[in-house]
Amino acid sequence: MIERKFVAENVKEFQIQEFISETLKNVGHSHTKLVRTPLGEKIVIYASRPGLVVGRKGENIKKLTNVLKKRFKLENPQIEISEVEQPNLDAQIVAERIASTIEKFGIQKFKAIGHKTMADVIAAGALGIEIKMSGKIPSARAKTWRFYSGYLKKCGNVALTGVKRAKSIAQLKPGVVGVQVAIMPSDIKLLDTIGLKEEKRAEEKNEEKKHEVIQKSESIKQ
Repeated sequence: MIERKFVAENVKEFQIQEFISETLKNVGHSHTKLVRTPLGEKIVIYASRPGLVVGRKGENIKKLTNVLKKRFKLENPQIEISEVEQPNLDAQIVAERIASTIEKFGIQKFKAIGHKTMADVIAAGALGIEIKMSGKIPSARAKTWRFYSGYLKKCGNVALTGVKRAKSIAQLKPGVVGVQVAIMPSDIKLLDTIGLKEEKRAEEKNEEKKHEVIQKSESIKQ
């Protein structure tokens, strides 16, 4: 019975996250967290543009709160908006931005969109990025285009846990275009990173010499 209860709660949490991600398209939505408190469920929405999520005088938040109460039977949902500090390093935001840009300017400019996105992500400090666009691009036959820049792990534990991945869809007249984004952040710890001990020792020696010179100068003044 306890196992079924935990499974039901996790399924409900996943459904809430999927509903919010579908509702908040093209507003820079990253991800959603559900925290259970004694007062009720606390829903934290991470987005790059909190103003669009909140709406005028909080209209969007009020509508979303009422829908969550009725659809998922939440007693007292409390929605909190948190701003993403670096949206160019968030894979979900980047994928949605690519999809919305394709819908706005058309599939003919997909190469410019891909290269511009890669440049922005690398400039933000990412080690590497990979973008895949699948669909009728630009011909009548389905095809996959790959854009790649920097260094990106493809296998191992780092590729599974450290690389940020996301998907999005662009709705066009010729058909649907799928967008896949993988970003390797700069703060990731790589096991094969090599550090030179000689440089560290040289820096320590230089600091020791500077300290000795300062002590000598102080003794001469005295």
